[in-house]
Amino acid sequence: MTALGVTLQFLGLLVFAAHNLRGGDLGLCASVLVLAGWLAARRDLARLLVGPALLAAGLVFAAAGRDMVAFRLAAGLPWLRLAGIMAGVVAVCLAGGLFAFTRRGEAFGRHGPGHVAARAAAFWIAVALLAVARAKVAFPILLLDRFAPGWGWLEITVLGLYAAWLTERMLAAPRTGPVRSRYWAAFSLVFFGQLALGLAGATVFLMTGALHLPVPALIAAGPAYRGGGYFMPILYLSTVLLVGPGWCSHLCYIGAADDACARLGRPVPRRLPAGRVWWRAATLALTVAGALVLRWLEVPLGVAVTAAAVFGLVGLGIMATFSRKTGVMVHCTMYCPIGLVGNLLGKISPWRVRIGEGCDGCGRCSRVCRYLALTPADLDKGRPGLSCTLCGDCLSACPGGRIGLRFPGLSPEAARQAFFALVVALHAVFLGVARI
Repeated sequence: MTALGVTLQFLGLLVFAAHNLRGGDLGLCASVLVLAGWLAARRDLARLLVGPALLAAGLVFAAAGRDMVAFRLAAGLPWLRLAGIMAGVVAVCLAGGLFAFTRRGEAFGRHGPGHVAARAAAFWIAVALLAVARAKVAFPILLLDRFAPGWGWLEITVLGLYAAWLTERMLAAPRTGPVRSRYWAAFSLVFFGQLALGLAGATVFLMTGALHLPVPALIAAGPAYRGGGYFMPILYLSTVLLVGPGWCSHLCYIGAADDACARLGRPVPRRLPAGRVWWRAATLALTVAGALVLRWLEVPLGVAVTAAAVFGLVGLGIMATFSRKTGVMVHCTMYCPIGLVGNLLGKISPWRVRIGEGCDGCGRCSRVCRYLALTPADLDKGRPGLSCTLCGDCLSACPGGRIGLRFPGLSPEAARQAFFALVVALHAVFLGVARI
């Protein structure tokens, strides 16, 4: 029975690959063959990738068969043989896809590190979002489509597999902080590396060629000055709805630099004076008000850009001096206005960090929190302070497992797996499409 099911899976994948090759979609053909390779390697993740892919292939063949039969009927041509062939192809794909969800299908994939559901979720979330972006954006948004038109699906698949791999790294790591810091820094390097290449003349690495300053504060100030251009605010707010303030600790292209400076400075963050939230409230008010005043005064664009650049350079100076000196992400916790927006709007997100009963106040979580969201007062309240960004570093730092993520209807462990799968998938998506 197992041999038959696996044979149907391979046959369905090969037929689907041939279908895409015949249709000229070389990227999707290559992606299907990649999945076939994973299945051949008997990886535990393969069944949750191959199964949905084959079910989708069955629907594709069903739609194609319907159209071809309708054409033959309209033309008065024989159609029964064609209908039988297409029905057989659909049956093979659906049977192979359903086999992946049986016990025998699960037993076939025996090699892998675990956390299969979370890794598969990260893969499919990343693939779905990238596929929608590729289909809806009027220009080639994926780099591979720019260098090799038609191969974008291969990049989507590779980024999906990367999301699955990184999800496992985050879930299995004894300490998530170093892993998060590295992949966050990698995203920032890719983001600014593409910007540097674009400015050097390789415009293929730019989004559209219409440059803007990579300063997070402009997410709010830019539309206020221009009176339009709401793409970045909408993207930011959508991300906040999905992962709360996690944008600030996993996805922000600037925050990675503040994180690096803080980690280079002190192994344990130093306590800062209270009232940090008011500093950020002041910068938020001044940023938006300043943009509105510049618009009202009809200040030339060059002057506005210079003001924004100065704001960004001051932020870099804060990272290089205060963040490094204190071991605290001072830029993110006291200067960046968008961080405050994320913290406040994150309250409507269902994700929460909570401190359970039995906390002995050992302070290990506080010593890894570079956002200063776990003060003794916060521990007494059983929840982190406003500056918490759901970075997750404290989860692995607590020796008794008293700190955990919460999501309605999920256990703390299920919530942890779901959150990291989601935020890592978004990281993979940003890695593929985020550029200036």
